[in-house]
Amino acid sequence: MKETLKRRTDLIVTLVFVLAIVAMVFLLRKETAQPVVEVTGDGLYNPGTYSSVAMGMREMTVTVTFSDTAITDIQLEHEETPGIGVPVCESMPAQIMELQGLGIDAVAGATLTSNAILDGVADCVAQAGGDVEALKAITPVVEQEEDQEMTADVVVIGAGGAGMAAAVTANQEGKTVIVIEKTSQMGGNTALSGGALNAVEDGSEMAASTKDSTDLHFQQTYDGGDQQAKPELVEILVDKAWEGVEWLKSLGMEFEDTPVTVAGGMWQRGQKPVEPEGSGFFKTYQAYMDENQGITMQYNTKAEELIVEDGVVVGVTCTGPTGNTITVRANNGVVLATGGFAANREMVNEALSTTDKWPAMTDVVKTTNTPAITGDGIAMAQAVGANLIQMENIQLLPLGDPETGSLSGNIGHGPVSYIFVNKDGQRFTDEGGRRDDMTLALFEQPDTTMYMIMDSDTYPNGDELNNFGERICDLVDAGRAYKADTLEELAEMIGVPAENLTATVEEYNRYCLGGDMEGQADEFGRTLFADVDGINNGLNNPPYYAAERVPTVHHTMGGVEINTETQVLDTQGNPIPGLYAAGEVTGGIHGTNRLGGNALTDTVVFGRIAGTNASAFTK
Repeated sequence: MKETLKRRTDLIVTLVFVLAIVAMVFLLRKETAQPVVEVTGDGLYNPGTYSSVAMGMREMTVTVTFSDTAITDIQLEHEETPGIGVPVCESMPAQIMELQGLGIDAVAGATLTSNAILDGVADCVAQAGGDVEALKAITPVVEQEEDQEMTADVVVIGAGGAGMAAAVTANQEGKTVIVIEKTSQMGGNTALSGGALNAVEDGSEMAASTKDSTDLHFQQTYDGGDQQAKPELVEILVDKAWEGVEWLKSLGMEFEDTPVTVAGGMWQRGQKPVEPEGSGFFKTYQAYMDENQGITMQYNTKAEELIVEDGVVVGVTCTGPTGNTITVRANNGVVLATGGFAANREMVNEALSTTDKWPAMTDVVKTTNTPAITGDGIAMAQAVGANLIQMENIQLLPLGDPETGSLSGNIGHGPVSYIFVNKDGQRFTDEGGRRDDMTLALFEQPDTTMYMIMDSDTYPNGDELNNFGERICDLVDAGRAYKADTLEELAEMIGVPAENLTATVEEYNRYCLGGDMEGQADEFGRTLFADVDGINNGLNNPPYYAAERVPTVHHTMGGVEINTETQVLDTQGNPIPGLYAAGEVTGGIHGTNRLGGNALTDTVVFGRIAGTNASAFTK
């Protein structure tokens, strides 16, 4: 009996010992999997240099050096976009070190870059044993400056594509200019665009080879907007487009030799800058300002109210960077170039409530626009009697990033290089057609989701850039695009039936190549199969690529009504003296649907006209 009791006691002790060892191993494994870094000294950090990799527009390496009490250095290795992300990379590290905190707002228009820097520094802080949440709670203390008054010959509100075209043109007319911009940098939506602008040089060899003309550009623009646009404005848009390209070239802007077809552009007339996205415009405008005096950029300043005296718009009242009031007066005219309202959900929903064109779910769709595009100028103009036109005309694209709604991650270089398939691996629309038709077709697909499918014709090495300055290999590594040696492998990656995808591509290739389908029209009416060099002969050049895309709000075609002189019209159709407008803040140029590539043409053509006429205005 005693022996039995002893054996039981020994067994219990053994079990307890084993369980203790198991528990200890578990705790050690748990601690190894989730290490807790503690500061070993009396300071805030473990001194040293730490690195982290974060994703901006592309992969970025953030390296931070700490003393025991402070962040002493921040270095970035990046390939961010000049004129958009680069200024943030230059300014934000200094802000963080001066603040010794992370409570800094992302820069509107460069949120990916801003967040990558903040996330990278935060990770380095954690590695150094610092308190990340405590640093995020440290925000800049801003002391309100005194109110200020400024005067120039011409005042431009908005530093996007149209505003800067107006500012440079006015300065070329010999005028001093103040540009009011509510964000910390020039750019607006133009900076986020693919960069190409539609323009035809009538009689040129290129126009002849592509069978293009300003007459065709006019007809496609007018018909593409269901003939709702003001024809006299469309005529100016197409007739002055090439002159705008020549003007940009005279300022030093460089373009590719061969025009491209922009998604929804209907024709091969997109003049593509050498610089990615819209960065080339702003590098060009900045270079002009570096060489010429007379343009003052007033950043972080929000225009609030137009100043009207004796029926004439003479300036604008603004809120400055520190909350102070800045009054800006014009000796000549005021140009309104604040963009549309796609980032103002309330305004978008109100506009959509007046039309049944788009499905009800549109009110949850994200936007391609910078967060700063909130309709400020439209409201200011309406407050002084401006007439609003076609506000219900809102454009959606089928090309949005599933997470953000932005155009980044778009792998296609142009409609000739890709097809769209739904989650069943089948085509459902003319990929070279109108933007609204493509997006309406996408709304009818499972989960309102599609995949862009293409081969390696425009990615021969796998490290080339898309239209937004992103390398295709980086997009693949980040899981934002897919790459496979066969269509069957690609189908498995994106979760569509392989037999459907291969059959879809085979059918599409027959339309491209002829064969037993020769002479037959594409089942969706597609006519864009090859560019001017004939490089696209179907999807048959592996490896193959795919990217997921969803609908996104892209452009608001409605806005302030203008005449051919870009004068803002009141509700009686009369010009409001002293007030001019250009760009997406205006309405009546595009109708119900804007052709791809026409927006940047709009900014240059009408921005230049506004700058010229505002310069000539006298009270």
